[in-house]
Amino acid sequence: MDVHVSLIGRRDLAGEIYRQLRAAIVSGRLRPGDPLPPTRELARRLSVSRSTVTVAYDRLHGEGFVSSQVGAGTFVSPEAPVGSVAVRSTDGALRPVGHWERVRTPTAFAAAAEYDFRTGVPDASRFPLDTWRRLTGRALRPAEVGRAYYGDPAGHPPLREAIARHIGVSRGVQVTADQIIVTNGTQQALDIVAAVLAEPGADVAVEDPGYTPPHLLFRARGLRVTGVPVDDEGIVVDEIPDAARLVYVTPSHQYPVGTTMSLARRAALLQWADRHGGAIVEDDYDSEFRFAGRPVEPLQTLDRSGRVVYVGSFSKTMLPTLRLGFVAAPPSLVPALQAAKYLTDWHTSLPTQVALAWFLDEGHFARHLRRMRAVYRERHDRVVDAISRGFADDLRVEPSSCGLHVSATALALGPDDVGRVVRRAAVAGVAVQPLSMFRVGDGARAGVVVGYGAIEVDDIDEGLRRLRRAVREG
Repeated sequence: MDVHVSLIGRRDLAGEIYRQLRAAIVSGRLRPGDPLPPTRELARRLSVSRSTVTVAYDRLHGEGFVSSQVGAGTFVSPEAPVGSVAVRSTDGALRPVGHWERVRTPTAFAAAAEYDFRTGVPDASRFPLDTWRRLTGRALRPAEVGRAYYGDPAGHPPLREAIARHIGVSRGVQVTADQIIVTNGTQQALDIVAAVLAEPGADVAVEDPGYTPPHLLFRARGLRVTGVPVDDEGIVVDEIPDAARLVYVTPSHQYPVGTTMSLARRAALLQWADRHGGAIVEDDYDSEFRFAGRPVEPLQTLDRSGRVVYVGSFSKTMLPTLRLGFVAAPPSLVPALQAAKYLTDWHTSLPTQVALAWFLDEGHFARHLRRMRAVYRERHDRVVDAISRGFADDLRVEPSSCGLHVSATALALGPDDVGRVVRRAAVAGVAVQPLSMFRVGDGARAGVVVGYGAIEVDDIDEGLRRLRRAVREG
């Protein structure tokens, strides 16, 4: 193991080696069982005599910090007093700029739940892991990895072609592979789109209630974010501020309410963009899992002016841990988006992109979607039926025919009351989210958002029975 020891400007060389190695052990940087460099090697690296290092090692050995094994080397002793000496620490004088002190990393998935109704979680147990493991193994073969060059910031060309075909066939989105930029999930897609389309101080409109990470991201980029109400037809276009030049929407399955934006409202939003010279970012969230009614056309397919930027992800259809998403952009934005992706992280993991291209082209993705659509339809129907029957006096299910969650509005409880219900339910092993946590502005809706991606259908009734008990206890 390489161990950093600095002797610059030091006089007692053996003592300094001893003290720095000792500090590394007691602080836990070197753990019990970790090997120390051979004395000859460390002496060569530090440009000192071997005897100088030997003196330091002998002192560590005498105090019980290390032990030696003939023919094997010197190791941190299992009995070393790790943590026995306080490590110097300071809060530091540096402070983050702007919005960062108000952004907290998520803790919603920090702990498992016996009855998991959290949103945005697919069923990982039914993902074809054996197939994916075979494809990723194939992608890591020398013939595929090739020379260790960096890849195209826009993404692996066969994957871009596969994504363009997939969204063209499944969603009617007509783009070429050249218009696709592969990203690390939707969040990075939104980040590079915001970087390209909005200067700091610009006005951005988002749905309220809405998906929390995007509006936090926009604010962190120095944009002025306004929440726009959502009704049973989608975002209320007439309430978009005149100053806004960018609007972020989830029209296929509004997150979190579940509304599908009506055709009339889609047309009105596109007209707004034309009148104001604005851009629309369409997050086609959960569109793959539609259980009833005709498929709804994305805004992108209705756009005649090139004002819609379409973003998507494989987090819900495959696994969130893969962190794979994409942008389908008008040609006028493609060079800037590619540059923004390059400056962000150069490119998404190439072996993963290669495997996903095969996963799409060989039909594994389509088969997985068909299987999961049936699974999620059964869970959706069970959740809606159980809430409608068991919570008739307490909750009203919002109409929703796709996705991995439904929302239910509280009929008598306020947002604070629902918060207490959610906490009581958590004690009973039920994880569910309050609708109020998705607010953007000051107002908050009272209700719950019930996901069914991560819970087996046979567990739904018992989980909701415990939630009903938490409601009644209030």
